[in-house]
Amino acid sequence: MSIGNAQRTVAPAVRRQASRARVLIAVMLFVTVVINYLDRANLSVAMPAIAAELELTPQMQGLLLSAFGWTYAAMQIPGGWLIDRVPPRVLYPVCLVLWSLATAFMGVAGGFVALICLRLMVGMLEAPAYPINNRVATTWFPDRERATVIGFYTSGQFIGLALLTPVLTWLQTAFSWHWVFIATGGVGVVWGVVWYVAYREPRESRANDAEVAYIADGGGLVDVEAQTRATNRKKVDLRDFAHVLRSRKLWGIYLGQFCLTSTMWFFLTWFPTYLVDYRGMDYIQSGFLVSLPYVAALVGVLLSGVVSDALLKRGRSVGFARKAPIITGLVLSTVIIGANFTDSTALVIVFLSVAFFGNGFASITWSLVSALAPQRLLGTTGGMFNFIGNLSSIATPIVIGFLVSETSFAPGFAYITAVTLVGIAVYVFMVGRVERIADRPDVVAADAA
Repeated sequence: MSIGNAQRTVAPAVRRQASRARVLIAVMLFVTVVINYLDRANLSVAMPAIAAELELTPQMQGLLLSAFGWTYAAMQIPGGWLIDRVPPRVLYPVCLVLWSLATAFMGVAGGFVALICLRLMVGMLEAPAYPINNRVATTWFPDRERATVIGFYTSGQFIGLALLTPVLTWLQTAFSWHWVFIATGGVGVVWGVVWYVAYREPRESRANDAEVAYIADGGGLVDVEAQTRATNRKKVDLRDFAHVLRSRKLWGIYLGQFCLTSTMWFFLTWFPTYLVDYRGMDYIQSGFLVSLPYVAALVGVLLSGVVSDALLKRGRSVGFARKAPIITGLVLSTVIIGANFTDSTALVIVFLSVAFFGNGFASITWSLVSALAPQRLLGTTGGMFNFIGNLSSIATPIVIGFLVSETSFAPGFAYITAVTLVGIAVYVFMVGRVERIADRPDVVAADAA
């Protein structure tokens, strides 16, 4: 019997004997993402009420909405370096509790400057979140399951926003906008404690040997914590940062992520204000309509991971299986421009729902980080990816704030469409063949010796 046939014979037996501890890890990531995105989007829900109370201009609103992005983007690279040195069991709950406390304090802030300062803190403390998610997914899941699990936990951002945005708008209407922040912050503090109690690395968890072997044989980096403990717990090496900036492939996913998240940050910042101020809706009605594109995005996210892994299992290359949903989703996102050509609120919601479905369908970009990043530099690469990608969290609120007038939002949709078209070009022409980038030559030589 050939080695390949032997592996095919053994693999089903291993799967039957293996425990399913990784399912709990997927659920934990999902819940964390729900909380993470509620704390990003709660300001957009409260913004119309805050703007009315504090008499904020569109430019001031854009500045406040962008405050999260300034520190979130700036801390991506330091956060990625930290992720390669501090285990997720410790780093994640510390970040969760601290950003949740900053969120809760926004509910008692008394002015524009205080809100900006607290929002800057939230952005800084949330910065490691998605690189940690990627680190955990790469550790706990084999290649054949990774896009599905990334799609699953990424869907948490849209499930939370779709189901809980109406709850937040009700809290605001029934009490005040202050309770939007107090409630979301309190939930995060509790979940930070739960994460610390429940999370473990694969070999230290309830996963049995068969499950650990199944993950490792499928490409999951089950020993990455032990390896990074031995090699990375040292001072900053600027050569690592230079290394992850030299690759054209990595620059392709960095720039592509900026273009993809530009659409998402419109929905996380200006969308509720657009419905209230430019479409004349009340808070309750806008809260319901805001949830519809989030539901569409949720469907897109769930489909993207399943479709991508299905393509991989049917023998398509990793590059095709990962990039096809991303490019298709970006094409669908350009439909957002249709909102400029209708006065029908129903049609506007349809256009925006299709666009956000596309954004969700394209959201498995972290699977390319898992596939391309040098194994030793998963956190550093993820931090750079998230840093450049989330510069859109700064650019989108501010650019839209300056482009729109008090009566027209059309330039804002034109900007989002143009950026999305650039994203399509980047994934088509820059990323190329998907294969793991080699580590620095000096590190490879030292390991060989």
